[in-house]
Amino acid sequence: MPPLRRSSAKDDLASGANNRTRRDPLEDEARFLRSWFERPLVTGAVTPSGRMLARTMASYVDPRVSGPVIELGPGTGPVTEALVRRGVEQERLILVEYNPDFCKLLQKRFPRATIVRGDAYNIRETLGTMLAEKAAAMVSSLPLFTKPLEQRLDLLNTAHAMMHPSAPFVQFTYAVVPPIPARCDAGTYTASRSNRVWLNLPPARVWVYRRP
Repeated sequence: MPPLRRSSAKDDLASGANNRTRRDPLEDEARFLRSWFERPLVTGAVTPSGRMLARTMASYVDPRVSGPVIELGPGTGPVTEALVRRGVEQERLILVEYNPDFCKLLQKRFPRATIVRGDAYNIRETLGTMLAEKAAAMVSSLPLFTKPLEQRLDLLNTAHAMMHPSAPFVQFTYAVVPPIPARCDAGTYTASRSNRVWLNLPPARVWVYRRP
């Protein structure tokens, strides 16, 4: 599906460029819970990522590396906000979200980012010819365990093909096992993990996959 229209400078002033800082956690949790009841296999999480988890995910993205930063399943935008605080300019962000209500909310909170409503698991077709250069990173909040392992590996391989060499594919999980196997016999990627983020509810861990 085509990306939503970017706001002009006048639109930004009208809507308030600081909307992203006015996020109400209780409202966002209610949105997530409603979306989860409607589409549990699509939404995956019952609540948005906590601030500490979002900050941990964003910490693996180097804002000095050129190219867009692609976020898969941004939801209401807590990780997006952490990326902006990390130093990633909104203009570099491509946010791929399936939920149309979340897309509208993201457009208000991050008016200079590119919002794409579509299937993040089919990322190459969803983005089409949108990428003019290799991506600097891909950050995912997708519920990978709802998909077969073959599909998860296909997403990872496609992501690495769209990014600079050694660029990170960042994925969080609530599970005690990695969402994609940490050991790769074929040697097509390496994997590392963060400490468990106990302050998140529920506690989570971040996995980072890179192609040498």
